[in-house]
Amino acid sequence: MTDDSQNQEELEGSIPSSDRLRRADGPDAEQRYARSLELARAGVVVAYENGGRDIKLLDMRQQSSMFDYFVVATGSSRRQLHAISEDIDHKLEDDLQDKRMGLEGYDNSRWILLDYGSVVFHLFDDEAREYYSLESLWAGAEEIDISDLLQDT
Repeated sequence: MTDDSQNQEELEGSIPSSDRLRRADGPDAEQRYARSLELARAGVVVAYENGGRDIKLLDMRQQSSMFDYFVVATGSSRRQLHAISEDIDHKLEDDLQDKRMGLEGYDNSRWILLDYGSVVFHLFDDEAREYYSLESLWAGAEEIDISDLLQDT
């Protein structure tokens, strides 16, 4: 088994298997996508404000019917990864009234996954980020420019 196929298997096994319905485009699709992007962008800002590095916002709509966006960020310590994940929760739940559907990896803290249904946040330490290489596994995903978010904070 190649490293890439092993990483893909591990990745697929880590995506929460919540009771989501497969997303279908419909009359409210644009509104739903706008809301998903709002949540993702808010999480990007929180990660940046907490010292997250190499932050990427990936448009997953053409790659998967289960979620719209991935946010990927790197933290330098367990404490920092916890702070980023907790502050994303506070921002999305308290300020934007969205509810997290799943949380994986918080105790281990090498890869924390926050599942908000249409948006999934992946917070890695340096070693796990390099090992799982999500950006190469999902190479077909479009990276959304977030430079405007990082300049305004």
